[in-house]
Amino acid sequence: VQLQAFGGGLVQAGGSLRLSCAASGRTFSAYVMGWFRQAPGKEREFVAAISGSGAATYYTGSVKGRFTISRDNAKNTVFLQMNSLKPEDTAVYSCAAGSRFGTTWALYDYWGQGTQVTVSS
Repeated sequence: VQLQAFGGGLVQAGGSLRLSCAASGRTFSAYVMGWFRQAPGKEREFVAAISGSGAATYYTGSVKGRFTISRDNAKNTVFLQMNSLKPEDTAVYSCAAGSRFGTTWALYDYWGQGTQVTVSS
């Protein structure tokens, strides 16, 4: 599975961005998809995950209520809608695919390149 994330950019605090992650391959719906982020000098952090069918989602506490993960299996794409952005959301965001639902990056087998999100105060 090859993944490509895009949609990052510079936004003011309180603004919104929508990240997309396009996947290659025919079995996209078999994969759990996750979004992770890494800020400068910090460890990679789990943001959100969605099951293969899209029926189950999970978020880290700091983004719950502000971010929404979704997927379109017909288009092999997963999305991360980010609203009410805060400066502390600034990071490189990466999408990942795995066979198990979880928050640990080691559970994910395939990774896309990151896309930079910068939130100005």
